[in-house]
Formats: sequence, structure tokens, C-alpha cells
Amino acid sequence: MKTVSSLLDNAWHERYRKISSLNIRSSIYDITNQCNLRCKGCFFFSSDEHQAAAEEMDVENWYRFVRKEKERGVNLAILIGGEPTLYLDRVETFYTQLPSYCATNGLIKIPRDRFPDMMIGISLWGDEEDEKILRGKDTFAVSSRHYEGDPYTYYLYTITPKQVGRIEQVIKKIADVGLKVHLQLLTNDENVDGFFWAQEKLKDVRAEMDAMLDRYPKTVISCKYYHEIITTGKMMNRTFGWAECPSVTEPLDDRNPQPKSLIRFIRWASDLETMHRCCTSATRDCSTCKDGAAHMSWVMVNKREHLQSTKDLQNWIEVYEMFAKLYRFIPW
Repeated sequence: MKTVSSLLDNAWHERYRKISSLNIRSSIYDITNQCNLRCKGCFFFSSDEHQAAAEEMDVENWYRFVRKEKERGVNLAILIGGEPTLYLDRVETFYTQLPSYCATNGLIKIPRDRFPDMMIGISLWGDEEDEKILRGKDTFAVSSRHYEGDPYTYYLYTITPKQVGRIEQVIKKIADVGLKVHLQLLTNDENVDGFFWAQEKLKDVRAEMDAMLDRYPKTVISCKYYHEIITTGKMMNRTFGWAECPSVTEPLDDRNPQPKSLIRFIRWASDLETMHRCCTSATRDCSTCKDGAAHMSWVMVNKREHLQSTKDLQNWIEVYEMFAKLYRFIPW
């Protein structure tokens, strides 16, 4: 019988022990339906999720809601939108009660005197040229001034097909302002012309991401197996898709049969009553999904049934460690 201890030496087994004990239980919360940008390819707007529910305006109701979530066992609140920084009073209801992570475009600075150690992920869609095409603004010019040298902030760099061969100039800019970066790929939900991935481009971008990790190990939060996962759509020889994805609000999951492994999270709309899907098969082709967060949840549920070798287990540990770092469950 293959066991973890039989597959790993002492050093790797210690890494596995620490990772296995984390027990991350996250849920996702739409802080608001509003945003100060309208990015071409934003899933939140292209799928009409901004119309899922009205917004709860009473901050006391947000405090009560977060208390219930904590009682439900949530130990990581992932705050999204819309743009969460438009309503920092709502963000505060989570931060004061739960470990919290805030995804933002970085145009509004989160005050560190109010949120001293909250983890912040800043979205970045390519270099200045691509950002202006897809987002209408060079957001890096603003966000880098707001967060230069901040130890609790990193960039979520969404690489576009046009970035292949030019990724290093973005990584270097991030390194120069003393921040870290996590890599993911544009899914292009709104079919913007010129931003589609071809198989050859995916091979090239994987090699380039690997090279950036080797060249900037103190800046890039990543691992090479993760690069393989998001460019091939396969993990442990299984193909990612609607039948596999665990990133579905479980009470609304009507798949039959259900996947064997789910992460049991709920995505709540900003009325604090409406549960809704992270993605649906009707609005996104899951087989082409390159969303790093979706694949993170896939990583979380894959360890029990599909790790058949020492290399499988080491790959899984490295990817899980990467995501645990992103949410500060383990230190930098």
C-alpha cells in the first residue's frame, strides 16, 4: 500500500505535514456590484453577475453576516466584486473578524493604518499597451505608487497572448517597486479580437513563465507544475472542465453525478442572501478556463485519490504551498 510517508523523505514529509494541517476553508464574497473600471473580458460583468442581487447597504447587517460565516467554519474570506475598495466599511466587517484577502485593481489605496496586514492582490492585465486596450487605463502606474514595497501586497499578473516574449519587462517593473507577482492567463471571456490563445502560444508562455521563476525567484510566487496545469488544462492526468471543477457554490450544484471532491464553499452576492455560482457551463467553456483561482480549488481537492508517485505528491505540495503563500497562510 502506498502511503505519504513511504513516498517522501523526511524533508518533503515535513512540508506535507505543514501543508496538510492548514485546513483552508474559504468562501468568496461580492463586496459590491460596482467598479471604477470596465475591463474587456471581465467575467463578473460579461456573465451579468453584477445583476445577481441588490446591495446590502446596512453595515451592521454585514457584521452580523460575517459572524455567521465564521460560525459556519469559514477561516478565509476572499473579497471580490466589483471593486471592493469602493466600500471599505464593508471590507472592514470581514477584516476585523476573519483572515481576509482583498482583490483590487489598485486604483484606490487601501489605508494601512486601517488594514495593516490584510493581504491584497492587485489585478494587472499585461503591459501598458494591453492594459489600455483591455481596461482603458494603465493601472500599474497608479497601483505601483500606492503599494510600493508593501510586504502584504502582490500583483495578479494576467498574461495575454500578446505578452508572450515580453513578460520579463512587466516582471522587472514589479521587482523594481519591491512587490511580488503571481502569474495567470487571460481567459478572454468576451472574445476580444487578437487575445485568443493558440496551442503554440501556450507552449511558449509556459516556457517563459518557467524562465521568469528561475530568473526572479524572490519576486515570482509560482511553481513549474502550476504553469503546466494552467497551460495544458491537466492535473494528475485529469482534464479540467465542468465535470471536474470544485469551484461551484455547493448548495446550487445540480451536476449528476457530482464530482467526488468539493471544497464546500459558497459565493455570496452583495445582498448577503443570494448564493450564486462562481462559473456556469452556460457562460464559460470550462475546458479553456485559465483562471488561477479556479485551478487553486482543483489543487486543494486532488491530493487523496490521484497521487500515485513521489513526483505527483511533490508537485501537489509545491502548488499548494504556492497558494497558501498567496493567502498568507504560510509566511513569505
